[in-house]
Amino acid sequence: MYYYRYDSTEVSCCYKYLMFSYNIIFWLAGVAFIAVGFWAWSEKGVLLDLTQVTRLHGFDPVWLVLVVGGVTFILGFAGCVGALRENICLLKFFSGVIGFIFVLELTAAVLAVVFQSQVREWINDFFLASVKGYRDDIDLQNLIDSLQRMNHCCGAQEPNDWDLNVYFSCNGTHLRREKCGVPFSCCITDPAVSVRLTDHIYTKGCIAALEDWLPGNLYTVAIVFIVISLLQMVGIYLARTLISDIEKVNFSY
Repeated sequence: MYYYRYDSTEVSCCYKYLMFSYNIIFWLAGVAFIAVGFWAWSEKGVLLDLTQVTRLHGFDPVWLVLVVGGVTFILGFAGCVGALRENICLLKFFSGVIGFIFVLELTAAVLAVVFQSQVREWINDFFLASVKGYRDDIDLQNLIDSLQRMNHCCGAQEPNDWDLNVYFSCNGTHLRREKCGVPFSCCITDPAVSVRLTDHIYTKGCIAALEDWLPGNLYTVAIVFIVISLLQMVGIYLARTLISDIEKVNFSY
């Protein structure tokens, strides 16, 4: 009886340590994201009172940071340990999850192009919900302010969208300075002058500003997507190559 033996019975050190180096960056990035997320929550006192998480009316950006950090941390850990210990299960888990994320990204991109009107409506509803919770979360407030300031916009469709927020609404009985106004990030001139005059605030909605920004930056968006996709493909290639080497070594014995 004859047995076929491969020429090489050792796992390639090159692929092994390339895989480890590739994933140590993932792991460190995951640790950094998680640390930033918990630091942000500690600054808001959420860690001392976890019930605050359920009382938020808008989107808390910290959740996104923690989810991205958690997924990145797990993938980096699986890739690092899988490479060093030559563990096929961990390497298959890593390549499978990366492949799944890539398919999700591709599917989301296609659906966004095919269902543009529905996506636009969803973004509009999301922005309006965030407007309502503007004062409830400092991170959400900073995110909206940065978006409005960078894109020279105000509200989802128009500045009047801020009437949905109880602090800026004209319908309330409160006597706050913000009443019938808009956040300072909507202001063109010094906010100390006025926040009520349309001559001093951006009148374009942020949805329209995003639609204007996208065509002029389509190549940038495409390049970013391609770079992310290539990095994911490199990770899958390294993992599958390492799995193949490990299987060859195990079979040869």
